[in-house]
Parts: sequence; structure tokens; C-alpha cells
Amino acid sequence: MKPKNTLLLLAVLGLSSLAIADPMSPAYWEQWNPKVQEKIDRDIDKNRKADAIIKLPRVIPAGADIKIEQVTHDFVFGAHIFNFNQLGTPERNRKYKELYGSLFNSATVPFYWKKFEMQPGKPRFKGEIRDTEAYWNEVTQNGDPKKQPHWRRPATDPIVEFCESKGVRMLGHPLVWGIKSWHHPEWLFTRFCPEDEKEKIKRIGGAKNLHKLPVAEIEKMLPVYTSELNRHMERRIAEIAKYYGNRLQSWDVVNESVKDFKGTSVTGNAVCSSAYGVLLPGDYTHKAYAIADRVFPKSVLFNINETTTRSDERYLEQVMDLRKNGSRIDILGVQFHLFNPQHGLDIAEGKQLKSPKYPVWPDQIWTRMDTLSKADLPIHLSEITITAPGDDARGQEIQAIMARNLYRMWFSIKNMMGITWWNVVDGCGVRGEPTTTGLFTRDMQPKPSFHALNQLINHEWKTNMTIKNPGTGTAAFRGFKGKYKITWRDASGRDRTATFHLKTDGDSVTLE
Repeated sequence: MKPKNTLLLLAVLGLSSLAIADPMSPAYWEQWNPKVQEKIDRDIDKNRKADAIIKLPRVIPAGADIKIEQVTHDFVFGAHIFNFNQLGTPERNRKYKELYGSLFNSATVPFYWKKFEMQPGKPRFKGEIRDTEAYWNEVTQNGDPKKQPHWRRPATDPIVEFCESKGVRMLGHPLVWGIKSWHHPEWLFTRFCPEDEKEKIKRIGGAKNLHKLPVAEIEKMLPVYTSELNRHMERRIAEIAKYYGNRLQSWDVVNESVKDFKGTSVTGNAVCSSAYGVLLPGDYTHKAYAIADRVFPKSVLFNINETTTRSDERYLEQVMDLRKNGSRIDILGVQFHLFNPQHGLDIAEGKQLKSPKYPVWPDQIWTRMDTLSKADLPIHLSEITITAPGDDARGQEIQAIMARNLYRMWFSIKNMMGITWWNVVDGCGVRGEPTTTGLFTRDMQPKPSFHALNQLINHEWKTNMTIKNPGTGTAAFRGFKGKYKITWRDASGRDRTATFHLKTDGDSVTLE
């Protein structure tokens, strides 16, 4: 038997359970059964809603209508905004931008060091000709935009100004990350490792042998480069903090560093021989938070971000160790990338994935969230990929149903504060990622997954109602946490409005 919300989803997608076969098998619905769905509903009501009190003046007649409209969510529904002005036509770019402030109330802004600062000392804050819509339209018409070095890496000022104009929250991503392919710039070594130190590396057989040495020996062998690594990490963080201040509300200070966690974050080492295959500043995770805390305004929130559930316990250990040693971490970021299209087909059949990288069934998700909640921090599902297993109707429907059930589950978790979809548009991921991960096709046509999320975010999870003045001096309602507009008509027949932020049970507003 399909849960009632599944029948609603089929209707949203334009499907009829009598006319079109459900793309999901009975084994899938055995996992997402009515009992599970009922628990999700209870937890959403418990964790995402609050009771509000409206204090009413005598001039509002008993029985008069009081209209309650939710205008914003406190919960973060985000997406990265890496394809800003890059989609090839004004119409596509317009549709893309319209999503921010409507479906998405948060945008992840790219600050990947390698493309943000292609040349040392020249960060790409301000937009150049190559960041304009006209440039990308021409590139798309005459070539392959993915071959451009700054594809998915637009200048940041135009994005920040756009998000500010729409009232969209922003997360800067990331300040520090060790990976060579996407973040760590080659010029750190080529420009700032002196020739005599490069010769020392050659004499021992190259970088592969260098990384076999104890860090104390590396530091002794490469004192100048060690110093430069530390200087440039601090310079980058301080430069961005000075430039933007509190204009971005949150930052991924360090991305995916658990693989370099050695049991303590404060070892005193000046250099780290990273598992990424590069040299990084010693204790770079701890140092990055210390620098960020010194240079950013205190109102800015600091995230940590990690990718794999295979090391959840180790990630938890790292975070607790960092905090014990003085790192200010405000939000725990975790990822969910269901990249393999075959996994979508297997999930639709109700199969247990072999060595799943990410939990996809209710019990697995509850177990994971129980583990991560031990950090006693708000949890941000910071990067979400749910791949359609095909570009056909069935594949897109599978993606939509998976997305609806997973979003409902994640939204119900007590410690969850936000969910951020990663690639909004098909064919706009990084090299090697499937092309069917978006909510929209490459020409910005909405897919069933968009309709599924829009139904949740803008309809089922928004509180809009009209209540009657009971004549007792107060009225009450229970609604999703966020900002509200309240409208009523006073005794003279004049329409009046008030704004109200519902954060917790018992919050009140007085209509005057």
C-alpha cells in the first residue's frame, strides 16, 4: 500500500497510480512504509513547528478574520550558485536566478582557491569580461563552456550583490581544502618554493619520497616553503574576511580534512604531509579556525564539512577534538552524493546497496544522524546529489520520489538546520559526474524532482491560514518556524499588517 504522501507526489508529478505504473517496487515501499511516514510526520511537527500567540486589541471585532502568511523559513533550503550567468542564454539564466529567493533561501558561493586566485595576489572578487552573461552566451554558442578554466567558478562580487538584493543567505565554500584538482593552487609550489629546496626534493627522488619522511624532517629540509604555506593560508583567510566582513553569513572554514586527522588537532607541527598528496600547513584544520575566528566578525558562523559516512565516528572524534582545543565550530556539515545511476535503479527495486557510501534507507539515516548528533551541533546536509538513473520519464520519476522521501526524512531530524542541493541543472557537474543530477534539464526545463521539492518547501511546509478572533484577547496557531505577515481589519475598516518571527513555542506578537 502506498503512503498517502506518495499518492500526493504522483499527483504533483502529473501521474495517476491507476494509469501509470509506480516506478518504485513494493520492496522500496516496504522501507518507506506508512509507519515510517507517520513517524516522519510526527517529527516534522515536533521539530520544525512552534506554537504562536497573537495578542489582540479590543478594536478587532470578535469573529473577525486574521490572515496568517509565512514569508520565510528559518530552515535552510539551499543550492550552490556556481552556474551564475553561465547557462548560455538570458532566458536560462533568468530562470536559474529566480530559484534563489523562491525555492532556495540560501546559496553556496564558490571560493575554491585554485580558480578564485589563479595568480598569486589577484583574487577574483570583482567580475571581469569573462564573468559576464554575454561572454558565457558566446562561449556556449561557439564551443564548450566546460573547457573554460572558470566554469562553475564565477567571480564572487556579482553573486554576493545578487543574493543581497534577494535576501538570500550565503555560505562561502571553502576557505581551506587540501585537494589538488579543485582547490590547492600549483603556484604555491612553483612560485614560493625556492630553487634550492626544489633541488633537495629532486635529490631524494621527488615528492613521492618526500611524503614518506617524518614531518620534522620535511620542515627542516624545506624551511622557506613551510613558512610560505602558512603565510599564504593566513593571508587568504584574512584577505577574504577583510573584504566581505559579515556579508556572507557562514563559511565552510575547512573542507574534507578528516583524512588528515591524526588523533589531535594541536601538535605544534609547522607542516603537514597531507593524504591529498601535497604539503599543507601543520595542524591546518585547527589553525584555519583560529585564524578565521580572529579575522571574521563574531556574527559569522563557521562550518566544518565532510563527505563520507565510512568515517562518521572519526569525523565526530575530529570535531570534538577541535572544539576541545579551542576551535569555534558552529555547524556540522555532512554530504550525500548518490552519484551512481545504477544505485537509483537498485533503490527503486528495494535492494540494499553493496558497501553504500551513503545511507539511503530510513533506519540507516536515523542511525547516522544519531551518531552525528553526538557532536551537539546543528547539522547541515551541505551537498546533496540524487541522480536520476535515466533521462527518460521513469528515471526522472525515480529521482523525484527518492528526493521527496529523503527531504522529508532529513527535514524531520531534530538537529538538522539545512539541506543544500548541489547541481541544480543537468550536465553542470564536475568532470566524471553523471549528467542527470539536476532539478532542471540543461535548457532549464523543470523536472519532476523540482516539482517534488517545490511542493514540499513552498506548500506543505509553509503555514498559511485564516483564523477568527475568538474574542478572548488572544488567538493562537501552530506553524513552521520562520517570519510571518499577519493581516487584519480594524474597527474602522482599515487593513492593518504586522510582522512576526516565530522561533520557539510561546513566541507572541501584539497587534496594535
